Amino acid sequence: MGKSHLSEEDIKLRYITPAIQNAGWDNKQIRMEYAFTAGRIILRGNITARGRKKSADYLLSYKNNFPLAIVEAKDNTQPVGAGLQQATDYAKALDVPYVYASNGDGFVEQNLITGEVKELKLEEFPSPEALYQRYRIDKGIDEAEEKVMLEPYYYIPNYKTPRYYQRVAINRAVDAVAKGQNRVLVVSATGTGKTYMTFQMIYRLWKSGLKKKILFLADRNVLIDQTMTGDFKPFSGKMTKVQNRNLDSSYEIYLALYQQLVGDDGEEAYRQFQPNFFDLIVIDECHRGSAKEESAWRKVLDYFTEATHIGCTATPIETKEASSFTYFGEPIYEYSLKQGIDDGFLAPYKVIRIGLDKDLEGYRPEAGKVDKHGYEIEDREYNVKDFDRNIVIDDRTRVVASKISEFLKKTDRFSKTIVFCVDIEHAERMRQSLINENKDLYAENDRYIMRITGDNDIGKAQLENFIDEESPYPVIAVTSKLMTTGVDAKMCKLIVLENNINSMTEFKQIIGRGTRLLEDYGKTYFTIMDFRNASRLFADPAFDGKPEVVIDLGGDDPVDEPETPTEEGEEGTGEDTGTDGVKEDDGEYVTDDTPPFDDEGEDKPRKYYVGDVLVKVLSERVQYVDKDGKLITESLIDYTKKNILEQYSRLDDFLSTWTEAERKQAIIDELQDDGVLLEAVRQELGKTELDDFDLICHIAYDKAPLTKKERAENVKKRHYLYKYSDVAKEVIEALLDKYANDGIKEIEDTKVLQLKEFQKIGSPMKIVKAFGGKEAYLKAVQELENEIYYA
Repeated sequence: MGKSHLSEEDIKLRYITPAIQNAGWDNKQIRMEYAFTAGRIILRGNITARGRKKSADYLLSYKNNFPLAIVEAKDNTQPVGAGLQQATDYAKALDVPYVYASNGDGFVEQNLITGEVKELKLEEFPSPEALYQRYRIDKGIDEAEEKVMLEPYYYIPNYKTPRYYQRVAINRAVDAVAKGQNRVLVVSATGTGKTYMTFQMIYRLWKSGLKKKILFLADRNVLIDQTMTGDFKPFSGKMTKVQNRNLDSSYEIYLALYQQLVGDDGEEAYRQFQPNFFDLIVIDECHRGSAKEESAWRKVLDYFTEATHIGCTATPIETKEASSFTYFGEPIYEYSLKQGIDDGFLAPYKVIRIGLDKDLEGYRPEAGKVDKHGYEIEDREYNVKDFDRNIVIDDRTRVVASKISEFLKKTDRFSKTIVFCVDIEHAERMRQSLINENKDLYAENDRYIMRITGDNDIGKAQLENFIDEESPYPVIAVTSKLMTTGVDAKMCKLIVLENNINSMTEFKQIIGRGTRLLEDYGKTYFTIMDFRNASRLFADPAFDGKPEVVIDLGGDDPVDEPETPTEEGEEGTGEDTGTDGVKEDDGEYVTDDTPPFDDEGEDKPRKYYVGDVLVKVLSERVQYVDKDGKLITESLIDYTKKNILEQYSRLDDFLSTWTEAERKQAIIDELQDDGVLLEAVRQELGKTELDDFDLICHIAYDKAPLTKKERAENVKKRHYLYKYSDVAKEVIEALLDKYANDGIKEIEDTKVLQLKEFQKIGSPMKIVKAFGGKEAYLKAVQELENEIYYA
């Protein structure tokens, strides 16, 4: 049999793998069918399914976590370089410098550093050492840099290994520092493991001896504590947390809050160390205090300016007041929320947008109207930006609490939920309204609903329990600013936007509270319930891109780049944040019949309180994230029909593809990768008796469907079974019954023969033998499928 008759797998087995091994690559260096994504989670209705993983035929590594080459194979009917473009795409994602394609005749090599392409014979494939030495030359790596570059990752048996994007970020950061870059920025979406990445960066730079004294800076106690007991645990004995501004110089790894080092009384504790004490400073959530030049916190970085500074954030900030890029430079690596969802490492989301009449139409009090406390309400039109900040409509709070509770009652009342409010006072009123809507569960356990805000020690004490996936309580956390960032709440399934968000940075941080996946606990997606039209920011190009650098120009300055307007209400400057690093807008509590006054006028309260205005829901729509990262608002049925027709524009196209397919399930899987979840459609239509074929024909081509049982009966009526005899006839009849109950997917897999209804007939070997062998059995199944779909 010639090469042209061999499958791709046979070409790999007989020609490509031996050529790679003969060049000196051992089994530890060769990873075949290397899957580097998890497969996007596709969400429709409440149904989720995994899409296809991206995988390279071969990933070749010089050392562990130091890949050098990708090889893509094709069968021999294709040109030798047919797989080169695919290999290049994978290599760009994996940060691999050399790519190869082969059809078994030889290799085409492309050097992605220099761009050079050349052909090689099978026996000319380079050895690991030859390729590594070429890499050193191509990248201009000296001996000192090489020592750091080859420093292994921290690893012990059963310790986690980095995902591909984590490895790329770690390697790039370490390489940049080894080359002498003193300001480094890594941008990676919330939930992608930034703390693990920073640990491995620090570990390798420390272990190689390049950096001996290291400071990890954060602005939340909870971040420091989570880091010490989590990813940084291997540093035990070498690591200390700076407390009470007591700086012990005997340690090597220091974790500190900005507040501990700066102090709020003018005592600058960081000056206990010499400016050259630290070799490396890693700044967590660096979009916050350190990005602003005038920030008191920036003094720490400016004091230790000789150290290398690595900044990590999900949301780099660019306004006229603060700039991550101006300080750190362009990111050496960016991994976005869209990429994380597309790769299947982050949870997708659906958005429920709820429009209330007073929000959409505005509210204007009649002349002379007074609020609950007897104060005449200023005569003007109030809109969604005013509600709960300048004026409180009690019924609006009730309606919002009712809609939140209605959603939980329809789905799961124990789904971890965060409700973001305008300020602390609003959060307390919302907590009370939610209690009224959920009196039964609150009576069972008063931790069911809790206000977790910066001023509330009882609520803050429950933050760890809210984060803990094993702890059922609290379920609903009502907050304002405290939980916008740094809270690793993996089980958060519902995020409620009841605050006015004008800052893209704050919006992305809030959305990040739900992006973590926890499939073992049933969390495969999350829901955003939006009462303030904040989800308009999803459509902003800046949502999943990097912000533009803002440049202030003087009158005589040349215009090199356009100015970008600042975002109104930008948070995250890190100023005046109190002991826990969070600036909360307190609002004021109403403890008696007199509301608090505005400091600027004795007769004007900070907020008006209105108790006799009704609020109604005017609109409610559900949006999903499409495969291109955009929110879609089409109905599930319309969306499904459109996607099917994009693949098969005519019924004849679909029918011919279906008939010719060796496995019908492969067509369903392909549609699923495009976002078509037939199970979700089946549930919405209530058509559980239809199989995938009839569902597709019914939705996309308006064909009258048949049920699975009707199709099975039609086959029997046509006396199809009589073409077989004895054991084979029994098997075909059992397969037909299996199809009638469970659908086509079940009968296409030979594992079906291991089920008890088939074991009664005989062993899988005996059944296959009755058809004349495995190939004959598979052909008989394919013929049966075509008979099922004959009409």
